Amino acid sequence: MLDHAKMKLGRRSIRHDDRTLQLARYLEALPPPPLAVDWTKGIKSFGMMLNGPAPGNPPDAPDGLGDCTIAGCAHAVQIWTTNLGLTVTVSNRVIEQFYEEWCGYRPADPSTDQGGVELDVLNSWRQGGFAGHILTGFADSHPANIRAVRQAIDLFGGVYIGLSLPVTAQDQPVWDVTDLADPNAAPGSWGGHCVFVPKYDQKGFTCITWGVPQEMTLAFWFEYCDEAHALLSKDWLGAKGSPSGFNMAQLQADLQRVTS
Repeated sequence: MLDHAKMKLGRRSIRHDDRTLQLARYLEALPPPPLAVDWTKGIKSFGMMLNGPAPGNPPDAPDGLGDCTIAGCAHAVQIWTTNLGLTVTVSNRVIEQFYEEWCGYRPADPSTDQGGVELDVLNSWRQGGFAGHILTGFADSHPANIRAVRQAIDLFGGVYIGLSLPVTAQDQPVWDVTDLADPNAAPGSWGGHCVFVPKYDQKGFTCITWGVPQEMTLAFWFEYCDEAHALLSKDWLGAKGSPSGFNMAQLQADLQRVTS
């Protein structure tokens, strides 16, 4: 029986910043997104990235860490580089270093394994890079704007999202909404989680978490997804160029304004 109860989460409370760019501002006269997009290339194993029990975990964290905000970055890099011809997998050692630097974890003090804030992690990535991979910027979409989310996945290779997971998700092969009167189905009853989403179809979305693709229904997305960030990777944009219909010049001007 599927049981994710021993897996780690680690997305802390959402932090809002009025300066965060909004994706809708840069989506011009785009056609509707494709009915389905899949950037996974059929890969079924992406690596735990320290976010749960795994043989390659360091001695200080054999059962994993609440580093999902960093694992999500590493899975994004895997997806982008795989689709550009050469898969790059960030090592556990480097992932732990960034969890220390960006989220305050200290291997000698387990109490510092407190997870991370998505906005803070993305700002740190944009400012200093992640394992040699540059984030040009990011822009948010309201999770309920399914069209914009799908366009972001299609145009930029995926979205980096936050979920308030229910306990009921621990043993579901496909994450779905159950009886909301059940306390175990309440948003956040399990905890906050960060994942990267490189695939969708008309039935829902597929994220990468704990090293494998995980499907979720549209109903689950609407109930439990509470933040969505389109990541503008220099790897991706450098190879593919700015998407037609996306106002990159305006985004770069806005980035200069809010970061200067």
